[in-house]
Amino acid sequence: MSMDPTRIPSSEASNSAPLLKRNSVDVGWDYGVIVDPSNKDRLQCLLCGNQYTGGVSRMKRHIAQIRGDVASCTKATKEDILKCKKAIDDNAAKKKNKKKAAMEIREEVNVVGEESEGDEIENVAVGSKKRPYVLGPMDRYTNINPDSSDTSGFKKTRQPNISDAIWKEKSHKVSQYLARWVYEAGIPFHAIDNDSFKRFVEAVGQFGPGYQPPSQYQLREPLLKEEVERTKTFLKKQEEEWALTGCSIMTDAWTDRKRRSIMNLCVNCKQGTCFLSSKEDSEESHTGVYIFEYVDKFIEDIGAQNVVQVVTDNASNNMAAADLLKIKRPNIFWTSCGTHTINLMLEGIGKQSKFKATIDKAKAFTIFVYAHHNTLAMMRKYTKKRDIVRPGVTRFATSFLTLQSLMEKKQELRAMFSSNAWGESKWAKSPKGKVAYATVMSQAFWNGVTLCLKVFGPLVMVLRLVDGDRKPSMGFVYGELTKAKEEIKAAYKQVETNYRPILDVIDEKAKGRLDSALHLTAYFLNPFYFFNNSIIQDDPIIMDGVLTCVEAFFPDNVNVQDEVINRELLKYKNKEGGFGRPLATMGCATNNESYDPGK
Repeated sequence: MSMDPTRIPSSEASNSAPLLKRNSVDVGWDYGVIVDPSNKDRLQCLLCGNQYTGGVSRMKRHIAQIRGDVASCTKATKEDILKCKKAIDDNAAKKKNKKKAAMEIREEVNVVGEESEGDEIENVAVGSKKRPYVLGPMDRYTNINPDSSDTSGFKKTRQPNISDAIWKEKSHKVSQYLARWVYEAGIPFHAIDNDSFKRFVEAVGQFGPGYQPPSQYQLREPLLKEEVERTKTFLKKQEEEWALTGCSIMTDAWTDRKRRSIMNLCVNCKQGTCFLSSKEDSEESHTGVYIFEYVDKFIEDIGAQNVVQVVTDNASNNMAAADLLKIKRPNIFWTSCGTHTINLMLEGIGKQSKFKATIDKAKAFTIFVYAHHNTLAMMRKYTKKRDIVRPGVTRFATSFLTLQSLMEKKQELRAMFSSNAWGESKWAKSPKGKVAYATVMSQAFWNGVTLCLKVFGPLVMVLRLVDGDRKPSMGFVYGELTKAKEEIKAAYKQVETNYRPILDVIDEKAKGRLDSALHLTAYFLNPFYFFNNSIIQDDPIIMDGVLTCVEAFFPDNVNVQDEVINRELLKYKNKEGGFGRPLATMGCATNNESYDPGK
């Protein structure tokens, strides 16, 4: 190719103005750049300098000297012309083949089948061999609204006059096409239960034959933006609730499979939890200052007056960020994640020798059983295809559930290792097989499992409470943790020398995390605990937490603090007015799934 003195090499153009080109491999970008970032369809030719509106497709026609809607480039070489002509022809052939392939795929669909030729059906047969239906002028006056049970905009048609057997066969054929797409695309089976998918199916049914699915670009760009705007309208209810009853900011950092460090930030309120931000920050160190600045920015966006607490795990950098928040915003609490804290308790207790030995033996046993297909098949035969490993929300919760599962299948496992099938297997003579046999047959092991379940069980119940999303857990954490400690004492028959090491671990991990002023106040204001044990109000630690919360919620306003503590709180403590009604007492007598003290 001969070099023209006015020609601008594409490499130089990209170096001088890297932001004026799209991230595309289209050959047209070798000859044009965007003139105005606000109008990305207006391009300038790098060869002749002329400007055209119409995007890269028109630029290729300009270089290829295809007359019609654009002037020919006077400085394009023969090689440039052939290069762009080939790109245009290839693109046209690609579109034609894509359209042809789509038509062939549609014509392959035949839900009705040959048996429908004699049937009289008023509605157009879905998936018939007829050409796709093209929307006409009258169709613009119809509406598709699968969210509404009212089919306004559509003329209601009577049920097709067809036998149930044939109708079921047609429905089955449609399901086969759907199932084939699910299998080929690797769609999770539970996606079929999604309400959005059901609305989509209804929308396609109302649209009728000829529906064309959106392109990948439409899904990535315009449709995504529309859905974002639609979601924002739903968040207005959340924002109204933030201003009414306050909210909690929850943030967490994690590393994905590509070793990228990502921080997520969500907001929780009475209306539920909504995602607010995600930040990929692999190049930054997650120091306390960095986390504080990230969280503080969104506190400003949400409104500091609306934020009650920030919830994170117990990592040292998060605790450093908490100290910075207390300095700048003393009226906002920084709360440790309940799930992470309970897991630390289970971990600490599990490291004690009397529990560790049992857990290690159970772990070695399950690993041995699942490591060999023969032992696994034998175990499932004796347990009637029930597994002994049960996953939990955390690693130590999984250990508890596995111990629980082993205890439930104790007799079946012992029967398996006492059977002739086990004695004749090659694994019975292996060192690990002998260890597994000794474990199952050891009464000391099963006694250890029983003790682990008695100690871990109450804490796992608290873990399920704080990790669930059925109702807010703040008002129950302190009370249920107190109850768990009492159950552990009972498991050791109130012998302090036995239970004290366990309670020391619980108290150590809970201190400053699950016994904050916010936890204590929520515990006191939960009628389930106070109405059943009114001496709570005599505990100076709890009442000091209540005072601390009131001072934080109403800073620099002593009159409001006085109104809350010396007047309104007395009504609650003395069960005056609505608090004293029998209906109120009955409503908070049972802590079931429907009970919510916030109501």
